[in-house]
Amino acid sequence: MRWLFETLVGRTVIVLLLGIVTVQGASLWYYEATLNNEAVLASEKQLADRIISIYRAVLHAPERDRDGITHDLAGGVIEAHWGRQPNAVADEKVMSTWHGLRERLIALKPDFVEGDLIVGGDRLDTTSHLASISMRLGDGSWLNVDLVPAHGLHVRSDSAILSTSLMALGVVIVTILLVRWLTRPLDLFSKAARTLYSSTDRAPVPETGPREIRTLARAFNEMQARIRRLVGARTQALAAVSHDLKTPLTRLRMRLDEVGNAETRQAIAADLTEMESMIDATLGYLRGDRSEEELRPVDLVAILGTIAADAQDAGAEVSLQSPRSIVVRGRHLALKRAITNIVQNAIKYGGRAGIAARAEHDKARITVEDDGPGIPEADMDTVFEPFTRVERSRNRDTGGFGLGLTIASEIIQAHGGTITLENRAEGGLTVTMLLPRQID
Repeated sequence: MRWLFETLVGRTVIVLLLGIVTVQGASLWYYEATLNNEAVLASEKQLADRIISIYRAVLHAPERDRDGITHDLAGGVIEAHWGRQPNAVADEKVMSTWHGLRERLIALKPDFVEGDLIVGGDRLDTTSHLASISMRLGDGSWLNVDLVPAHGLHVRSDSAILSTSLMALGVVIVTILLVRWLTRPLDLFSKAARTLYSSTDRAPVPETGPREIRTLARAFNEMQARIRRLVGARTQALAAVSHDLKTPLTRLRMRLDEVGNAETRQAIAADLTEMESMIDATLGYLRGDRSEEELRPVDLVAILGTIAADAQDAGAEVSLQSPRSIVVRGRHLALKRAITNIVQNAIKYGGRAGIAARAEHDKARITVEDDGPGIPEADMDTVFEPFTRVERSRNRDTGGFGLGLTIASEIIQAHGGTITLENRAEGGLTVTMLLPRQID
């Protein structure tokens, strides 16, 4: 049910349904509240004729039969009683509502004098009766007529619910179709933004549709063009910087032979090697993993096997547990670089690397374990930042520059995956990488 609140379609449907229910409920309440009055008002002529007929029948009947006659002639919206006192009391509001009925009664019985006809509320019951009418008979007794709600005219609730449900269903269907149509260009933008990583030479998003969508498409295409220019400029700048930085280092290394002291010459050579490694690592990070290599199906197990074999050939303790094949969509060299960084860190700081891979639904899970000191919990959120080194031997003395995890994290995230760190209870660190798996 979360999609109802998270998607544009769901939120639009909720707002419209609430509006329909509110308006329909208020309309139904108002309709039922006024239906009785309107029905009775629409039949004032029939009411007046019936009331006068009852009046004349009671007027000429013996006193002992009057009450029975009034009950026999009453019915529907009319309740009639004969008595010695009037039940009606004057009420301006009721008189204004039933002014037309009063005028018709006077027209049918013009010999009414002042006080012979009272139209108002019931002195005994002011809630269930719409109006009370008292008419004086010739002997001073009274015919009391009460107008009651016409219960048979109420709207059937099941009909109202059915009509409201059909209306709501129609609105939901139309809303879904309309919002889908309006948001289809947004899906194109989302897909274009996700695939922008694979190549900056993607075709522009079509600038079609309503004016707002065309404006958004134009802005997206302009952004894509700016990114393309920035990437090109950065590539050229990095190539120039790499050349300008390495040329002086090369000249210094060539002049080492002129240094007479062997110990000094060895120290300078070590510093030059460290500087070259630092420059290569920094430029590699700034350059990122972008290359001419396109996204394509890649066998992750083959990459892991190559990394493990290379490390074992170098004398490292590395193990690999995996199925025969796990295919993901990505860049072979970039993924190899990211996983290699993680494995080399495990070997360097933990003494060994235990690699495991398995397929989980639409994800590929890769874990790398070591037996090192782990990472303090307080530093877990900062180790992925550039040039960040954690203490406990994770420093420059062991050959690191604080870029291995940063580069690995950016490559994994660029492939739509995630990377997390967790200290093992028995000691050491577990690095977990999740990548979207390509399912045929």
